Amino acid sequence: VTEIINACDAGREGELIFRNTMRWIGGKKPTRRLWLQSMTADSIRAGFEHLRSEQEMRPLADAARSRAESDWLVGINATRALTSFNSRGGGFQMTAAGRVQTPTLAILAGREEKIRGFKPRPYFEVHAEFGVEAGSYRGRWFDENFKKDGDEDARAERIWGRERAAEIEQKCKGKIGVVSEEKKPSTQLSPLLYDLTTLQREANNRFGLHARRTLQLAQALYEKHKVLTYPRTDSRYLPEDNLAQVRKVMATFNDPTLARHAKKALNSDWVKPTKRVFNNAKVSDHHAIIPTGASPARLDEFERKIFDMVARRTIAVFYPAAQFEVTTRITRVGGEPFKTDGKIIVDPGWLAVYGKEAGGEDDQAIVPVAPNESARVLAVEIKENETKPPARFTEATLLSAMEGAGKLVEDEELREAMRERGLGTPATRSQIIEGLIHDGYIERKGKELIVTAKGLSLITLLRNLHTDVLCTPEMTGEWESRLKQMAHGKLDRRHFMEDIRDLTREIVENVRNFRGETIEGEYATIDAKCPNCGGGPIKEDYKTFRCLNCDWLMWKTMASRQFEPEEVHELLAKGRVGPLQGFRSKMGRPFEAVVKLGAEKKPLFDFGENGLDAEQKIDTEKHEALGLCPVCHKGQVYVLDRSCACENAIATPKTCNFRISKNILHREIPKEQVQKLITTGKTDLLHKFISKKGRAFSAYLKLENGKVGFQFEEKKAKPKKKIAAPKAAAA
Repeated sequence: VTEIINACDAGREGELIFRNTMRWIGGKKPTRRLWLQSMTADSIRAGFEHLRSEQEMRPLADAARSRAESDWLVGINATRALTSFNSRGGGFQMTAAGRVQTPTLAILAGREEKIRGFKPRPYFEVHAEFGVEAGSYRGRWFDENFKKDGDEDARAERIWGRERAAEIEQKCKGKIGVVSEEKKPSTQLSPLLYDLTTLQREANNRFGLHARRTLQLAQALYEKHKVLTYPRTDSRYLPEDNLAQVRKVMATFNDPTLARHAKKALNSDWVKPTKRVFNNAKVSDHHAIIPTGASPARLDEFERKIFDMVARRTIAVFYPAAQFEVTTRITRVGGEPFKTDGKIIVDPGWLAVYGKEAGGEDDQAIVPVAPNESARVLAVEIKENETKPPARFTEATLLSAMEGAGKLVEDEELREAMRERGLGTPATRSQIIEGLIHDGYIERKGKELIVTAKGLSLITLLRNLHTDVLCTPEMTGEWESRLKQMAHGKLDRRHFMEDIRDLTREIVENVRNFRGETIEGEYATIDAKCPNCGGGPIKEDYKTFRCLNCDWLMWKTMASRQFEPEEVHELLAKGRVGPLQGFRSKMGRPFEAVVKLGAEKKPLFDFGENGLDAEQKIDTEKHEALGLCPVCHKGQVYVLDRSCACENAIATPKTCNFRISKNILHREIPKEQVQKLITTGKTDLLHKFISKKGRAFSAYLKLENGKVGFQFEEKKAKPKKKIAAPKAAAA
């Protein structure tokens, strides 16, 4: 062997894998780089004919190593410093922080703070119905001279005083209006091909799929079914030599609808080498996600949905732009203007792939008005409303925010430009979200992602310790931009790492040297009576909830779990709360428990009459064995007081994780069903589980990869509905 060829992924992380492997094996041979952006035979041959030298790859290797080292330096040192700070009062309070995770949390915390501090403002709108020869139409009053002037709530149609709204109403009742109208053509280009982030975002919007679940489905479609290309990509373009391959793929669809649309694109000669699709300059490690041409047989429901999304997008991107006619009608009554908007599809273009057509139900048509025709005011109505707080993030909107380093960017071209400064990569963003959930900083409620008390406390702490550089998404995006400069040979690795080390020292020193007596922040007041003096109020601070009328207090953290203000309110009002999840024993094992106020008016765990704690020992004479553990295949599964667990999950040291609660979502699980689960991998269909929203449902319990999850009963297929077209930027 005279040299080694690096054929890892053509990108920063692929380079890091190769360099780390060479370092681990002590490789000394000369190396050259095979750089492939396409897997066609011609591209592979060309890659071997133009292997890159070690010197050419040095900048990319420097960027790869710097990314790994900076993540490790900032993450481990910030986590140790903050954990030490929060554990000063006793106990161990793990406080994880990181270069990407913490700014992502800050995005969510910033939104939560806006929601909590929001004060609604009442406003009014005036709506009118107008009659003309062809029928009637509705219009809404608006201010033609509208300016925001720094008021975030201001809109052209909003009126802040009822008197002004009533004045407009009286002015217009029973009067005649003068109509002016403008019609303009409008076009809408098809969306670009999918990268992983846009696929995750749209799957979350359309089907409620979590980002991690979408990645799992796309990975299965790539690895198991071979019907999609590599999914962990940040590119929305294809290599320029892929035109012939795409034409082949377009001819392979089995689904009649997909086949019809694909055939039309091919027969119309729309599949051309356009830069919106084929662009080498915008292909990095991997190209956009498209079908491979393999037959999509034996896909489950959600795999088929993801495949259908990718297939339709691949076809639609070659279709012409959709053509619209946009109508803006102004009806003036006594000098007061009312606006009516209409929009009809003239030519659906790419929207036809999503079931849209000219003259269809999606048109927003308004009745025509003849030239110089007046409009009679048939009715006037004042509508009262109030401003709404900003919406909480969903995974879809958070992925957009991470992609734009905290800025929710809707415009596709602008979003492309912001990618250079994004938080994380398409392949890691779902892991970051799951990591925040695992660490207890955020939680899912339906589609929403909600910051927990623990998450808000971390951001509050960082601000007080003057280490809020960790909270700045733009700063992390700037680091990512500098890494990309390094990869192109425009930035020296040594200078970058010096800045990272300086930042790390600053974070640790700020935490170590903090001498303030309090951590300032926005804290809650609990509307409940003090259990000690019967008075109050109960006020939250950084570490406690305390009565301002006496010396009673309770710590905010118990067994590594932080209480929410709402949970404390229930505890004080009812004397107990729960069962609550997220507690951890001294051995680090998670458990759930009811918390009650004890004789000394302090919170205590209530494990029921049996007094089971998180560290219960197995008594082979007392506890019944159900069978061999399905995970470690060594220990027996025993029936304990609140769970069934493998003996090796209780032992010290712990060598297995298998445990199943005897009560799941308010439904008792009989030992016979646990026995069936560990022997066959699945229970019978069990009824009367209660979801977090209080709804009853039925499901099987299924063992998969050592974990117990739900498998839902297959439902009969419903008639197919039209598929909603995704939004796209105007041309």
